[in-house]
Amino acid sequence: MKNIKLHATVLVLVIISELIGTKAFKFGVGQIVLVPMLYALLLGIFTTPKFLKISGKKEMDDASGLISITLMLLMARYGTLVGPTLPKIIAASPALILQEFGNLGTVLLGVPLAIMLGLGRETIGAAHSIAREPNVALIGERFGLDSAEGRGVMGVYISGTVFGTIFFGLMASVAAALNLFHPYALAMASGVGSASMMTASVASLTAAYPEMGGQLAAFGAASNMLSGLDGLYMSVWLGLPLTEWLYKKLHKDKPAEIEAKEDEKA
Repeated sequence: MKNIKLHATVLVLVIISELIGTKAFKFGVGQIVLVPMLYALLLGIFTTPKFLKISGKKEMDDASGLISITLMLLMARYGTLVGPTLPKIIAASPALILQEFGNLGTVLLGVPLAIMLGLGRETIGAAHSIAREPNVALIGERFGLDSAEGRGVMGVYISGTVFGTIFFGLMASVAAALNLFHPYALAMASGVGSASMMTASVASLTAAYPEMGGQLAAFGAASNMLSGLDGLYMSVWLGLPLTEWLYKKLHKDKPAEIEAKEDEKA
């Protein structure tokens, strides 16, 4: 894609983010880990027309078309981490697959909370999963990203990248300090389908178990890849249908005129 301005802007943001590097801050018994991906996202926001006006609508449209290519490169990088520890990962495969049922907890907790906060059909996009790249694509294909469901999934996607990275780094650090779970279990729990969240979580675990850094990164990467694969099917077959059913059940008590307006808006 020939957009020199876009590529130059991205290159500058990447260089600045990498120069800042990963920063860890002590917070109680745990630590908050800030990774370059977070800096790049925040800096990218400030290049948009609402702020510094470095990037225009053309750059934003072109950038959205490059997401799939960058994800392909990221998955290839994960593959180099998984290969050397493949026997251990195969031995843990049932646990890696069964953990995907945990995604349904997002539906059961998120839908009632979203409705309580006053969201309409944005609830379906926001609460059917943790809203990472495959889920954004699913909602975009099913409803369109300019729909209420699309606004919901994109809102959670952005919030997850900004706040989820900090939360995951802190949560992994606290879980390691409590010493209730095996480090491999914590590494597998880090892979929820988000590269930034997994990276922050594994960085915290590696700080707690430096002698197991390579294995923890491999388990986290393998879990993250599986979450992106079978996690998508979990969303298609269970997560999204359950979200829509639960939304209709909990939403039916609202006045009919309010529901009609929300459906018209969607």
